[in-house]
Amino acid sequence: MTAAGIVHVNAQNWKIEVADSPVPVLVDFWAEWCGPCRVIAPVLDELSGELASRLKIAKVNVDESPELAGDYGIRSIPTLLLVKGGVVQQQMVGAMSKAALKTRLESELD
Repeated sequence: MTAAGIVHVNAQNWKIEVADSPVPVLVDFWAEWCGPCRVIAPVLDELSGELASRLKIAKVNVDESPELAGDYGIRSIPTLLLVKGGVVQQQMVGAMSKAALKTRLESELD
């Protein structure tokens, strides 16, 4: 279950939702079977509410969109990409605490 502010992205809507987004986008590459992905999901749900005006959160299911995972060199999940202006600014691999993730994001958010 994901929060209302989180969008599900695939190859068809990547350009609109991520590349052309007016705000930075945190993209979560994940899969249903991934334990660490389930651990970080509630953190992303919380951040989607707290940072709604400054950050969009998107999820890419690597089993449903393997081409996107390949395009961005995703080798381990969860992998989070911070995309700003269509360009990857940061890549974070593995589950992390809300505080650690928020600290990593703050430098990129206006």
